[in-house]
Amino acid sequence: MTINLPPTFRFGASTASYQIEGAVAEGNRGPSIWDTFCAEDGRIIDGSSGAVACDHYHRYAEDVALLKGLGVDGYRFSIAWSRIQPEGTGRANSEGLAFYDRLLDELLAAGIEPMATLYHWDLPQALEDEGGWLNRDTAERFAEYAALCGMRFGDRVTQWIPVNEPNVASLMGYALGMHAPGKTLMFDALPASHHLLLGHGLAAKALRATGAKSIGTANNHAPMWPASEEPGDVSAAGMFDDIWNNLFADPILLGEYPTGFAELMPGSSDDLADDLAVISGPLDFYGVNYYNPYLVAAPSADAEMPFAYREVEGYPMTDFNWPVVPAGLTEQLVHLRDRYPDLPPVVITESGCAYNTGPDAAGVVDDQPRIDYLASHLRAVGEAIAAGVDVRGYYTWSLIDNFEWSEGFTQRFGLVHVDYATQKRTPKKSYDWYAATITSTRAHGG
Repeated sequence: MTINLPPTFRFGASTASYQIEGAVAEGNRGPSIWDTFCAEDGRIIDGSSGAVACDHYHRYAEDVALLKGLGVDGYRFSIAWSRIQPEGTGRANSEGLAFYDRLLDELLAAGIEPMATLYHWDLPQALEDEGGWLNRDTAERFAEYAALCGMRFGDRVTQWIPVNEPNVASLMGYALGMHAPGKTLMFDALPASHHLLLGHGLAAKALRATGAKSIGTANNHAPMWPASEEPGDVSAAGMFDDIWNNLFADPILLGEYPTGFAELMPGSSDDLADDLAVISGPLDFYGVNYYNPYLVAAPSADAEMPFAYREVEGYPMTDFNWPVVPAGLTEQLVHLRDRYPDLPPVVITESGCAYNTGPDAAGVVDDQPRIDYLASHLRAVGEAIAAGVDVRGYYTWSLIDNFEWSEGFTQRFGLVHVDYATQKRTPKKSYDWYAATITSTRAHGG
């Protein structure tokens, strides 16, 4: 089937610092919450960590060459806060700055525009020791870090994303304990959500002050489908929609929290109004990370949460047991357009799938399901554009296989296979398909 995208559509690939860099004890990098989390027994499914990961710190030039081979317009990566400020405060670390200087210069020499994420979950441990994102001061420190990055890298970074997926960072890290820092505060984690959003707003303001011209987001969005038309299921799906989607998009795009949530946030009503004015500062693009919809049902009487998950049936599944629902991406994009009248241009800042196919006897990685996934999701973007949504680009997750957080090295999302024992990179068939699709789209549209 044809992928209908305009010739000006931008293609990219994404990664994150802790998932690929390794070298956690080099270049005066300070420890992050993920170093601490990985060292705790039972946190990571295979007992691994990002201590070496993909050794990108030493192999960045090889990885940039892979990006150049793809022909992507842009590369989304993240800057490790603890490489820039090992304690999360104070003067910038010269060795950390120098690493990202080298990476940025390599990208620009290859004709690739950098999209830099400032926070992709690897908070300096020293700040977590002071309360982490539960502490309002962390948002202030984040703005100082953003200013350092803007002053040093602003001449080369094309687009900025302050915070990646504040919903995942707060809910998985502070509410449910599945990610670092591993706290299980449930609804008492809401201050972390607010401070992550405030950090976004303060960092955007700090970046603007350094001359940054293009600032956006990377919010994780998912359609919430009720398990049935029963009122309990519909209500539960609406509640989870507020918690997962609206709690993090409404403050940025509307300057307000969903009904019932403002009074749960820290500070007085006047303080909250001031914070929301910062959080809702103007954006140049809105980043959407999409993987799959959720099927939501009413909870049992003794459940801790006001909703329950059900399996989405009738769709192919990835090796991560996530349903492949490209129509959900179209649905989500149209919904955003309808809910937010002033929605900025949209960029798909993450979208990808885990299939764990390795090289065959001839060294070929035949990952046809990933090709099918990418083709169907690019078609879904084309359908959203045809419906009037201003979508400008698609960054696939991810360039290379990497450390997949609490799943360790058990799930592979990359266009490029990584042998973690030898660090050998092997482009998969999906790599070749993506490169060909980029070339074809540029030539005459998809």
